Amino acid sequence: MSKSQQPTLRFLGATGTVTGSRYLVEWRSRRILIDCGLFQGFKQLRLRNRKPFPVRPRSIDTVLLTHAHLDHSGYIPALVKAGFAGKVICTQSTKELCGLILPDSGHLQEEEASFARRKKFSVHARPTPLYTRKDAQKALSKLETVPFDMPVDLGDGITANFIPAGHLLGAAQIRLCLGSTELHFSGDLGRQSDPLMRSPTPFAGADVLVCESTYGNRQHEPVDAEAQLSRVIRRVIGRGGTILIPAFAVGRAQGLMYHIARLRKRGDIPEVPVFLNSPMATNATEIYHRHHKEHKVSWAECSDMFELAKRVRSVEESKQLNTMPFPKIIISASGMLTGGRILHHVLSYGGDRRNAILLSGFQVGGTRGAALAAGADHLRIFGRDIPIEAEVISLGSLSGHADADELLEWLGAAPVPPRMTYVTHGEPEAADALRFRVNHELGWKARVPEHLETIRLETPR
Repeated sequence: MSKSQQPTLRFLGATGTVTGSRYLVEWRSRRILIDCGLFQGFKQLRLRNRKPFPVRPRSIDTVLLTHAHLDHSGYIPALVKAGFAGKVICTQSTKELCGLILPDSGHLQEEEASFARRKKFSVHARPTPLYTRKDAQKALSKLETVPFDMPVDLGDGITANFIPAGHLLGAAQIRLCLGSTELHFSGDLGRQSDPLMRSPTPFAGADVLVCESTYGNRQHEPVDAEAQLSRVIRRVIGRGGTILIPAFAVGRAQGLMYHIARLRKRGDIPEVPVFLNSPMATNATEIYHRHHKEHKVSWAECSDMFELAKRVRSVEESKQLNTMPFPKIIISASGMLTGGRILHHVLSYGGDRRNAILLSGFQVGGTRGAALAAGADHLRIFGRDIPIEAEVISLGSLSGHADADELLEWLGAAPVPPRMTYVTHGEPEAADALRFRVNHELGWKARVPEHLETIRLETPR
């Protein structure tokens, strides 16, 4: 690779979608990748995971990882498998959570490929996983940790700083200094009012900003999340139903258990069994417990949250849940119904109108969760069309993402506007809506970049 005296930024993902977060920064002899996520949702996006990486993986020096969610970390094993030999730098909590998420992702891909081969519902004669559990375990050896708010020297006059972002345990904004040019990546930003995670550190300004826009065209409902959750639980349990909660095993499952534990302690909901059917969510809860100083919840509240649910680990125990006729709450991954044990529960409980499916987070377009949120009465699961009679409830108040107003508030803390703000990590309408507000309410220059677009970062003013 030839040396470049002018830094460049290339958008390899998270443009026109909230998935596949990947940004390539090049300067002098260095190639640095910020995030290395999986594309999810619509098939045309998922197919990008199978295409050769836009630059040779071996030519990348370092990956800087904002947080552990798959849309930011899930392609790392594939990158290593394709030849990446550098470091992946992240916070300690992110490393521990990736130790759960990435092997689980490889395992699920192996299971899905095997199931598709046996049932012959794949268009491929021999479907194969993008990577395996073994590939993911190998990739974990590349992860190295840094504390929050402590600059790390990447060489060639480049430093990186990991700044608290809220949103998820270990989640960071990343501030990259290329000589005197400051480039800031918001990562996924949490909420000021999040009951579990601490608030994101306000934006201190930069020459160039790359900002997420997941909820760039929406405001979260100004409602009491626990009161809303209480009403749903009482209603469904009162008619003898079971509540299925598809939940991201890391972050959302812990927040849900925290709320349900508080409701039960106050006597606001019936004493029904709560099952956490996700070994990864169980292990993640232990990590939340261990790192309780990083979030708002006390040791005692962590213990209540951890002890709330019966933890289901084995496949046999998971299957038994589908034969239990009594009212209950089942929390299981994945949060957008893209795979995992929750699909088997939907097969068992989705056809009974006494039951409910509670969607508790953002649903990416093209996923089963997004289809349900839009009113679908059938879901395609394991090659079959499954009728859905259960009540479908979306609780946006439980989101771990900052909404449009909160994003504007975070941006507005900067003492001086960036020369340019690039709005990414949002569906097209959301990204453009935030771009418009940044332009017209803050008076800043902002635009939505194109997939694979390369930007030359100008000499600082």
